[in-house]
Parts: sequence; structure tokens; C-alpha cells
Amino acid sequence: MDNKKLNLKLKIWRQAGPKAVGAFVNYNVLVSPEASFLEMLDELNNDLERKNQEPVTFESDCREGICGTCGLVINGEPHGPLRKIATCQLHMRHFKNGETIYVEPFRARSFPVIKDLAVDRSAFDTIIRAGGFISVNTGGVPDANSILISKDTAAEAFDSAACIGCGACVAACKNGSAMLFVSAKVSQFALLPQGQPERQSRVEAMVAKMDELGFGSCSNTYACETECPKGISVMNIARLNREYFSSKLKSRKVGV
Repeated sequence: MDNKKLNLKLKIWRQAGPKAVGAFVNYNVLVSPEASFLEMLDELNNDLERKNQEPVTFESDCREGICGTCGLVINGEPHGPLRKIATCQLHMRHFKNGETIYVEPFRARSFPVIKDLAVDRSAFDTIIRAGGFISVNTGGVPDANSILISKDTAAEAFDSAACIGCGACVAACKNGSAMLFVSAKVSQFALLPQGQPERQSRVEAMVAKMDELGFGSCSNTYACETECPKGISVMNIARLNREYFSSKLKSRKVGV
């Protein structure tokens, strides 16, 4: 055995399609500690193809922790054991030689399995579309300092906008809640002047669509924040609740 490589046993979830019965399948790999987790899966698939076996289906794109498509559950944790990174940023040096690694897709009713480790997260896109567009007429290009925004408010909006929509928050929540994702998207607009015209209709529409798509309620365990690769704060959920109830009070005139 190459002493510079790790000898690992993988238990990977294989599922032929959305309605097929899935199961863990065992694989053995010899991989460099400096390889990323996705590079390790690439090597496994190359080996399977050489043996005329079907490769493991998984998603990835940027492989730089930006797009969020690479989400996997690794040993029971969305994106793996390290905090504030996506699966593509996880390297094999964080595992021990001889270790058994369980790899499975994000588990949520609203994220149906497409095949193997790939899931359909288009529900997030549907929620975003429900929020609509920013309708403010900007006219010509305004001066950067013509709309005064405090540094703290700008920082909060930026932190909320950092959400990459990977779905780890849903996979981590025992109720399969999308509250952290939706609250981040609501917050990034609610905090800025450009988001004010549709502020009320946006939050109501996005929450309604989230419920319609079968996402669960917030479990209040903070698992979503813990597993989020961008560290999105649960304080956004508190802001979402305030925005939602404020909108209901204004638009429904409760008690009348």
C-alpha cells in the first residue's frame, strides 16, 4: 500500500431514480490526503468506469464553495465534519486511514432524490420566483453615495445575501424547514431601500410558497446555522417572523 495515501471504505447511497428503492453500497478507495472529497468521488467513478460499472451520480459545478450544488451528507452531517465549508472544500486529510465514510444525499421531502446523491432542489428556485422582482425605477445610474445606508445595515444585508442556496439548512433540520434560506433572502431585500416597494407582498408570498412546497416549520434547534457553509445567522429567522407578522397586520387589519 502507498503510505502516502489513505485506504478508506465508502458506504455510498445508490438509488436508480426518484421512486426506486435505494441502499448503501460498499466501495474501497485509495486516495491522496490532499485530494478534495469530490476529487475522491471522481477517482472512484473513473475506477468504476474502467470496470464497466455505473458511476455514482453526484452534483457539482464551481468546486469553490460558491454555487452550493455539491451538497452531500457525510457521516450524518451536511457538507461533512468541518464548519462553514461546502462539500467541495472538504479534503481527505480530515479523515483517518482505514475509516468508514457514509455518503448520502440531502434528506428532505421537498428535495426528492433524482439519482444516487443528486437531489432536486428546484423548490428553492420556486420560492425565489414567488418573491417577485425589485420594481423600483432607478432611472439613470445613481451616484454610489446618493442613498445613505449605514455600515451596519449594509453589512447585515451582505451577510444575508451570502446564502448560496445549497439546502444544508433543510437537510440539517429534523423538520426539513427552509426558514433559514427564506429568511436570508427576505432579509437581504428588507434591509435595503431597493427592497421596500414589495417588502410586504414579498415576505407573504415566499412564506406561502415555502409552506405549499412541503417544507416543515422551524425546529429552533439552530442546526441550520451550525451546518450552513456560509454561517447564515438564525437572527434572520427572527427578522422574517417580524416582517411576516408586520405585513399581516398592515395588509389584513387584524381584528377588523
